[in-house]
Amino acid sequence: MFDNLTGRLARVVKTLRGEARLTEANIQDALREVRMALLEADVALPVVKAFIDRVREKAVGEEVIGSLTPGQALVGVVHRELVALMGGFNESINLAVQPPAVILMAGLQGAGKTTTAGKLARWLHTEQRKKVLLASCDVYRPAAIEQLRVLAGQVEADFHPVLAGEQPLAIAKRALEYARTHYHDVLIVDTAGRLAIDEAMMQEIRELHAALNPVETLFVVDAMQGQDAVNVAKAFNDALPLTGVILTKLDGDARGGAALSVRHVTGKPVKFAGTGEKLTGLEAFHPDRMASRILGMGDVLSLIEDVQKSVNREEAEKLARKVKTGKGFDLEDFKQQVAQMRKMGGMGALMDKLPAQLAQAAQGAPQMEDKAIRRLEGIINSMTPLERAKPELLKASRKRRIAAGAGVSVQEVNRLLTQFEQTQKMMKMVAKGGMAKMMRSMKGMFPGMR
Repeated sequence: MFDNLTGRLARVVKTLRGEARLTEANIQDALREVRMALLEADVALPVVKAFIDRVREKAVGEEVIGSLTPGQALVGVVHRELVALMGGFNESINLAVQPPAVILMAGLQGAGKTTTAGKLARWLHTEQRKKVLLASCDVYRPAAIEQLRVLAGQVEADFHPVLAGEQPLAIAKRALEYARTHYHDVLIVDTAGRLAIDEAMMQEIRELHAALNPVETLFVVDAMQGQDAVNVAKAFNDALPLTGVILTKLDGDARGGAALSVRHVTGKPVKFAGTGEKLTGLEAFHPDRMASRILGMGDVLSLIEDVQKSVNREEAEKLARKVKTGKGFDLEDFKQQVAQMRKMGGMGALMDKLPAQLAQAAQGAPQMEDKAIRRLEGIINSMTPLERAKPELLKASRKRRIAAGAGVSVQEVNRLLTQFEQTQKMMKMVAKGGMAKMMRSMKGMFPGMR
């Protein structure tokens, strides 16, 4: 999503060379580049002006010390100011109230509000160990009520049913009473959206807010709206006492302006970022990590957290022993690694959090798709345990049987075996300490890589 912005800011590093100190004169061109990068990313103009002024103020007179280049020193200032612009630190959900803690979801239709309510319920259940009740006040779209009911089942949350002809205020009051009497920790209320802001919508959500007295009023906004997202956020903030923002579709082709602007314009923190349609695609918004990703430094801390959540420790230690010896890595291990990668969101999510230089070493990897991974797993599942342990046994007749069992062509079986052999070579390189060679060998290693 931030590729264009990252590329432009990377060029800033190269524009300043050989200076001992950053001055008004030698950073002028670099700041112009930063300004253009932010405007192209659809950051609101007032935000850009304020940001550039702060960077100039902090950068002029900055000493270039140690092994830093002047460009790197300026990027350091830009990084600190990006972090400050997006709020400085992660502000999580406030649940410090007598249960049930009520979370009211607000936003326009199409922003991903209902899906986000499901994702948030899952996050509260898995990360915070909370008993969650989901309720929908969107009586204008019966499909939205049904969608939330289905999501509740998928995320192990309870769902509060809607009675025929029941109005939003009555639904909300009954859901709150049900949550109290059934000992729920959290009640998440999904509200109706509109295609545009209108007074009837605002009045309805104000009444719901007054009746529920929520501890969190979260505004869900589509990051792909750019500056429009910021204008809508401001309108909701004027009508409601918002406590935070959730940015959705951060994995899309958006230019990133909303992520950088919404905190400055509303004064409210971005608490979560939504990526993808999967219910696992909701992560806490950390301004420092997001700033690092924007500047091509990667987000290794989030990557480590993803690995810790997804990877079976016992299996990982077993694989580590095989990597260390450079022996014994078989097709069963290969299948497990691909399955774990799918849990983490695929190669695209992995590359998005790697520093730019490492990500470039495996260009094309983000095109790895779930469909290709499932096909790969199907092929391996069509093999016998002996064949998985000893791939060298796979001759023409066995390949034909496996292809028929998996419903694929023999060529696809051969392609999988080639990918496995490349992975095996990579494991041997790691065992010998050849990390640079390993990165070069990643091309073509997984389905969808070019």
